[in-house]
Amino acid sequence: MRRRTFVGTVGSGAALGLAGCLTREGDGDQRGSEHNGDGADGTLTVATYKSMIDGDNPAGPWLKDAFEAAHPDAELEWTQLPTHGINHYIDRAQQNVGIEADVYLGANVDDLVIVDDTLADGGLFREVDRDRLERADRIRDGLDMGDPHDRVLPYDTGYICLVYDESLVDEPDTLEALTEPAYEDALLTQNARNSDPGQAFLLWTIDAFGEDGYLEFWRDLDDNGIRVLEDWDQAYNGAYMKGERSMIVSYSTDQVFANDDGYDFTRHQIAFPNGQGYANPEGMAIFEDAANVDLAYDFFDFVLSNEAQAEIAQRNVQFPAVEEEHVDLDPEFDQYAHVPPEAVTVGYDRLRGNLDGWIEGWEKEFVTH
Repeated sequence: MRRRTFVGTVGSGAALGLAGCLTREGDGDQRGSEHNGDGADGTLTVATYKSMIDGDNPAGPWLKDAFEAAHPDAELEWTQLPTHGINHYIDRAQQNVGIEADVYLGANVDDLVIVDDTLADGGLFREVDRDRLERADRIRDGLDMGDPHDRVLPYDTGYICLVYDESLVDEPDTLEALTEPAYEDALLTQNARNSDPGQAFLLWTIDAFGEDGYLEFWRDLDDNGIRVLEDWDQAYNGAYMKGERSMIVSYSTDQVFANDDGYDFTRHQIAFPNGQGYANPEGMAIFEDAANVDLAYDFFDFVLSNEAQAEIAQRNVQFPAVEEEHVDLDPEFDQYAHVPPEAVTVGYDRLRGNLDGWIEGWEKEFVTH
């Protein structure tokens, strides 16, 4: 997801248009819909999160079938990330134990910060050699993570926002409004230690109120009845969809889900307080000791192809990483996936050396152990 222009500096903003025609392969893609089939062979092991490979119409099985069809001498093998995510691989690196994966699919800027705060700078993953990629130049400006070691290539991006029930509460114009009586016992969020949207919301408040002011803002939220649950699934599919609260920290593509499932949009309204949403790109990286680096680069190029970008975006319900002329989405996706007027993020440089302390300070006060 990387930010840099877009996610490069705290408070930077961009509204990214996604309309256009689905060019798929062959129109603006030099390799064509069948690809050339001349890449590396062998088995590529890709570590990724559960929802990429399991659930309702995930992108992973499609990627496996399509990649193997384009590379007949290759096999794509998925492995689900362990419970502790990136920390599992950091621990193995510290113990000099081999990592049985070639590629990490789903890396965020905070993952890189955790790696560099724990291991030597530039550890765990290889620097991406963009000269080995035909399609790296089609990635949209502003998605760079600001990694000084250039280890991650973005493949999609999303925005954290608020989702609310318009029959119960009005749209909050600002973050400060969430501390007012109108939103008492209204808001659900997720544990910033365990959840991407939960962490994004915490960092959003740090961007808005500063390192010296965010905990005070959270105390006001706590006094107003904010509820913190362990992860997004528990908060959204559990408490929010059961009607326990009227507002939740979630994704700006929520109405895509709601439309697909035939839900009443009353409970699926999108709010961008302060005209903002928190940008959360996802990236792919090659482990330093990868066994099949050549095939990893073939996979990277494939993921950035027109068809793969469309499938990932629509199945993951996220925005593509490539420029809009390379991919178009179903009209309903364009209609219901919302982009904030301003995208904000806390970038690598500011996170470095601070992220864990910010989360620890927040945990001590607002997470019940």
